[in-house]
This record gives sequence, C-alpha cells and structure tokens, in this order.
Amino acid sequence: MRPRIWIERFDPATARSEAMRGYHALSNRIRAEWWPDDPPRELPVLRTMLTTVPSVWGVRWWVAWHRGRVVGSAELEMNRTKENRHLAWFDLSVLPEHRRQGIGSALLRTVAEAVREDGRRLLGTATATTAPMGEAFLRRLGAQPALIQEINQLAIRNVDPALLRAWQDRAPADAFRLGFWEGPYPEADLAEVVAMHEVMNTAPRGDLDMEDFHWTPELIRDQEESMRKRGVERWTVYARHIPTGRIAGFTEVGWNRNEPEILHQWGTGVFPEFRNHGLGRWLKAAMLVKVLAGRPQVKFVRTGNANMNAPMLNINHELGFRLYNTITIWQVPVDRVLASLAERGRS
Repeated sequence: MRPRIWIERFDPATARSEAMRGYHALSNRIRAEWWPDDPPRELPVLRTMLTTVPSVWGVRWWVAWHRGRVVGSAELEMNRTKENRHLAWFDLSVLPEHRRQGIGSALLRTVAEAVREDGRRLLGTATATTAPMGEAFLRRLGAQPALIQEINQLAIRNVDPALLRAWQDRAPADAFRLGFWEGPYPEADLAEVVAMHEVMNTAPRGDLDMEDFHWTPELIRDQEESMRKRGVERWTVYARHIPTGRIAGFTEVGWNRNEPEILHQWGTGVFPEFRNHGLGRWLKAAMLVKVLAGRPQVKFVRTGNANMNAPMLNINHELGFRLYNTITIWQVPVDRVLASLAERGRS
C-alpha cells in the first residue's frame, strides 16, 4: 500500500520552521549521495542559497510530507529569458527509505502540470553515477540521455608547479597579455564581457534540444548580486589580443567562503579565431598559480565538461584532474511524462 502523502508549495523565504528543517535534512541526505566527500551544508547557508536565486530563473519548489516529515522535494526552473522558453529543468529528491512508493511520481506530476500550464513542451534533469536509482526512474518515463558530463577533480597537493611554469613559458606573450578581475566585472568592460561569454555557446551540447544562451548586462549584474549574498567570489583571468585589443579567451573560478576547501572551475573559453595558440593552457596555469598563492584553504578544484569536449578534457587531465563523478543530462516531452504517470496510476 502506498503511503498517504501531502504535497505543498515550498517558499524558502516564508517556510515554516518545520518545513525548512525538513527540507534541510533531505537536502543533506541527497548531497551525501551525489557528492559523498562534501560536508553537509548548515541550514542558514542553504536558506541563503535558496532565497537569493535571481527571479529571472523562475524557480519554484514543492515538498512532500508523510506523517509530519518532509520525505521528498521538487525544484523547477522555468527561466524568463528570451531563449529556451520551450524547456524547463527539474530536480526530484526522495529520502532513500521512502523510494519506490510513488512519492517521486507524485512530485513529478505536480512539476509537469506546472510546466504544461506555462506552455512549455520539454523537461530536462540530471542523474549521477553515485545515485543510480534516478536513471531507472527516468527510463521508465521514456526520457532520453542527451549529454554526458565528466566531473573531474584536482587535488591541490598534486599540482605540478613545474608544469604550470612550462605552460606559462610557452605562452604567446608577444601577441597576447593576461588580465585579472576579482569579483564583479568592471563597468567599463561589461559590453566586452557579454561578448566574451558568447563563446560558451560553442561548447558541445550533445543531443540537447536547447538554444544558445545570451547574457545581458542586467542578467550579469543580477547574478553577481546573488553570488555576493551567497558568499561566492568569482575570479576571472582573461587574455587580450594585443594587435586588436579584443578579449581572446578567459577562464573563471568560483569560491564560496562557506565551503572553503572546494574551488569550482567554471567556464573556460577561447574565441574560435584565437584557438591553437596555447591560450587555454596559459589561462588555466595562470589561474592555478593565483589560487595556490591566494586561496590556501582550497584542497580540491572541481570542474565539469561534456565527455565529447576532448580539447578541454585533455588540458584538465594533463593538470592532474581525475574523474570524480559522471552526470547524465536527460530530456523528455512533458506530454510523455504525464501520459506515462497516468498509465502507471491505472495499473
């Protein structure tokens, strides 16, 4: 017999204390499954994360209750940007001891109905090799894997300073010079930053039904304010082409003072016309030198790349990054989800 559950909207800014504590406990259980080496998050840190999401991302949450306890949750993102209005992203979490009892299906039905009401046709989500039950659930719904990402991790103790020096010594310093931004981008460079981020649209996307994403100055500033409130600091190393004055490539990392041992390597991109000059290695080496000098708390650097992105994977492997987890991104039509859930409900 399936347990009686109650699903309600969850607003982290106004949630009752028992709902917030339940969501927090569930979140840390799932975090331990996905990232077993990471410490649990404290409740105030989680609440800040949830309440500082820029409104443009259109995030909603629900929780599932059973006998006065939060046993599951759903997060839905329906962004309000111009692009990808056909697509929504979701994440489901159910306590291990409450799985295979229809709780995930009930939460997903709520999510899918909200997505259909918004006029979107496609759902996307992710699973990890460290939490394999999600894959079986999605396959039963008819979801298809669209992109596989390698999550690689570098132990700082394994960084080879001689390799970093060698990469910098080989850098094309006659044609390019490096620059550094800490924190928010300078206002005078913001238009160039927008163009700089366009290069990330050239990264492999596999079979994802997804349009190019275009940052605007307003979106960038909203994101920076969210990072500030969360205690996240961004460092950017960029290469500027001396003859033209153009930014040719960049690399960025994010460091959260609430999780000081882990540094997240974010985007690294080089414009197509400036590739094959060794800029990727130069940028990465220069950033790691800064991290070693300025962030002694960091023990690991973690990054993710599509498994078909051979150039970036090769650079990371040379630096000493090793496979830590594998993420599969899935997509499934909303109508197929609702039809599958209805069929399972009748059986």
